[in-house]
Amino acid sequence: MNQSLAHIALIVRDYDEAIDFYVNTLGFELVDDSYQAEQDKRWVVVRPRGTGTCSILLARASSPDQERYVGDQAGGRVFLFLRTDDFWRDYHALVE
Repeated sequence: MNQSLAHIALIVRDYDEAIDFYVNTLGFELVDDSYQAEQDKRWVVVRPRGTGTCSILLARASSPDQERYVGDQAGGRVFLFLRTDDFWRDYHALVE
């Protein structure tokens, strides 16, 4: 059996705000941003640049219950671990 993670869903407050953070702050690439008319939602997928294949599905909260979890989906634990080939380069770029 050959399995791998394809997408990790992340509940966000606003699609464009989340795209801006992941693409313009973290340097991820925008893989897909398409409107899903039947659900009145967008299918927004971002992923780190590089050789990895796992991506993040940015899912807008669709209820007050879901909105409560924006920013705390992992119960205060670290949610994602990003691997890089040069930690200090990326750290300094993010600090700027």
